[in-house]
Amino acid sequence: MSTSSIAIFMTVLRKELRDFARDRRTFLMALLLGPLVYPLLMLGMGKLIEARMSTQLEKPLEIPIIGAQHAPNLVAWLATQDIRAKPAPKDLIAAIRNQDEDVALVIAPNFGEEWRASRPAKVEIVADTTRTNADVPIERLRSALTVYSGQMGALRLVARGVNPLLTQSVAVTQRDVATPEAKQGRVMSIILPLILVLFAFIGGANLTMDVTAGERERQSLEPLLATPVSRATLVSGKMGAAALIGIASVVLTLLSFKLSAALSTSAMASSLDVSFLAIARMMLVLVPLVLIGTAMLTFVAAGAKSMKEAQSHLVWMMFMPMLPGYALMAYPLKDQDLWQYAVPFLAQNQMLVKASRGENASLEQWAIYLASALALALALWLAAIWRYRQEKLAISA
Repeated sequence: MSTSSIAIFMTVLRKELRDFARDRRTFLMALLLGPLVYPLLMLGMGKLIEARMSTQLEKPLEIPIIGAQHAPNLVAWLATQDIRAKPAPKDLIAAIRNQDEDVALVIAPNFGEEWRASRPAKVEIVADTTRTNADVPIERLRSALTVYSGQMGALRLVARGVNPLLTQSVAVTQRDVATPEAKQGRVMSIILPLILVLFAFIGGANLTMDVTAGERERQSLEPLLATPVSRATLVSGKMGAAALIGIASVVLTLLSFKLSAALSTSAMASSLDVSFLAIARMMLVLVPLVLIGTAMLTFVAAGAKSMKEAQSHLVWMMFMPMLPGYALMAYPLKDQDLWQYAVPFLAQNQMLVKASRGENASLEQWAIYLASALALALALWLAAIWRYRQEKLAISA
């Protein structure tokens, strides 16, 4: 690129940034949306989850028990585990479906007979497993019944002079080889990539659409295209300004995440990896994505005749960076599959997961990711230049 082209590029870049900064409300929204939304979403969610878990795990659990008279010892033992019986409603099924009750226990009428015969005595847990608010009460009741069954079974064997350990043919233990950094980033590796990928991809959307579709609607693009400036330099200047806004938004989002995690007293926030090294790795992952998003938005907005039409494309474009994250929840991939680091959005998700877990990506993984991401950004940049060279771009709606 010649010296004159660089000068024109910088002139266009400064002009677009200056014009964008004049609308202070939009300018501040573009820069501060991510930094403000992410801490509220992440730490607020963590606080709510922590409050729910502590409330449902620590306070006594009162559940309807039908047939409590058939197993008084079981009911009394459950009370020692802070699981207390209360009268059952007339229609138990309806009460659970209406969320009046989370879980209930039904003791079979022949419980005592089966118990005295040393046969498995039947109890039934009644719950609606599709209700996430009932997960903790269900698990508390199931775990307590399992412990009670194991203890009573062991006592039966002891009463008959049999060592209860004879029933355990295999002693199963588990060794957790996860690093402390990976454990710290467990929560962050689920939510953080989805949010950061989305913010990086559309971080410069306001400026990108305004300098293309907005100028076309205001009929100020035609005089600009009539100048002897090359379309490539013109597009590069506009994209450079939008990319700087996107990068600044990502930097502020990561810094606000670090600050909010450091100041918060919640257990979830204190378990997050907020080291500068992890943030630097995330930034290296997200910068190519900002370029990809800016180039794609420029290409799409250049084909729109108005701001409303350009903004309508954001609806489907916002789903693109989110789909790989949801797909990975159902079908996780192994690190050995190198092809995933060449797939747009999936690669960013996997690289961010590594950074959040405190793991170092291999040089091969970094090379594949950066080469593929920058190649895609270059291809979209060339596509945006091609669209700017079309004469119909200067025609307003």
